[in-house]
Amino acid sequence: MGELEPAWSVGTMSQFRIGGGAFVEIQTDQGITGIGQAVNPALIPDIRELLVGKDPFDVEQHDAMMRYYIRGGTGYGGTAGIDVALWDVIGKAAGQPLYKLWGGGKDRVIPYASMYILSTPEERAEMATSLADDGWKAIKLRLHHQTIEEDLRTFEMVQDAVGDRMTVMVDGNQAQSAGTWQPGIRWDFQRAMDTAMALDAMGCFWLEEPRPRYAYKELSLINNAVAMPLAGGENNIGIHEFVDMLEHNTYDVLQPEGMVLSGITTLKKIGVLAQAHNKQIVPHHGGGNIGVIAHMHLIASWPHAPFMELLNDPPIGAYTNGFSIMGNHPVVKDGYIDLPQGPGLGVEIDPDLILDD
Repeated sequence: MGELEPAWSVGTMSQFRIGGGAFVEIQTDQGITGIGQAVNPALIPDIRELLVGKDPFDVEQHDAMMRYYIRGGTGYGGTAGIDVALWDVIGKAAGQPLYKLWGGGKDRVIPYASMYILSTPEERAEMATSLADDGWKAIKLRLHHQTIEEDLRTFEMVQDAVGDRMTVMVDGNQAQSAGTWQPGIRWDFQRAMDTAMALDAMGCFWLEEPRPRYAYKELSLINNAVAMPLAGGENNIGIHEFVDMLEHNTYDVLQPEGMVLSGITTLKKIGVLAQAHNKQIVPHHGGGNIGVIAHMHLIASWPHAPFMELLNDPPIGAYTNGFSIMGNHPVVKDGYIDLPQGPGLGVEIDPDLILDD
């Protein structure tokens, strides 16, 4: 299908294709099969030893044991796919979509088109106009060009192009590394503060991760200096890190990633923490396919989740490429995406894409 250079990993190329990829299944002795996003095959023997003969409804216990006993069990390819598959089993056994089991609230959500590349101000304005014409209600730009002037020009041109048809948020992508280096432009505190102040004055909806993931005090200083919300947390692992963020007033919008955490079981708890601290929550993108569907069900059950992130930088980076692994995947229509109404996740793998060993 093609390849793109991700804005957050300059110098690398990501491959995009229609359908394909891997997934995991959990089969029960009651004839129910749950699906989740791909798991590192090296983890499967230990996972099987933990789960075979157990009740899938004991999901809290399974999550705790996998986090403790399965080495390498977090991050993309970790045990999150197993957790999602267990919840899919539970929903199918109950005969209800997961968002209903988790409290319901709304049967459709608003996705924002999360851009993949930096590109140019002119092209991003053209892309935003095209998406707005197609009915999209929100867009997130990647803003970490060589200069702050080019960043602000990109936002300004997009805002002028779409007017009040779209909500426009931006991502500084400065929290990719836990240390002191990452590919691309690295903002210092002054550039982060100056960018935040300027975007706040220009009416930006939120600024995402303007400093490293553990720079809680610096992020709090920025957050307290502007009315515009700060967002972040996609690379943070563990509930304790989100407790630290909330205690420091680091972000107004928490963005945990269920596939970087140990799965949906942990993500649900962070949602409760956010609500208790009067914060919004918009999970990170979920890996592009089955994980997105799991996030979608949670977002539909949360009153404090205004959007859903959906990687969509067409044509090569269109969200439908990853979704096409599912034979009955949801689609964005008139700026909304309807929740699957089948039990569990409500989606199934396209059988024509499954290859026999």
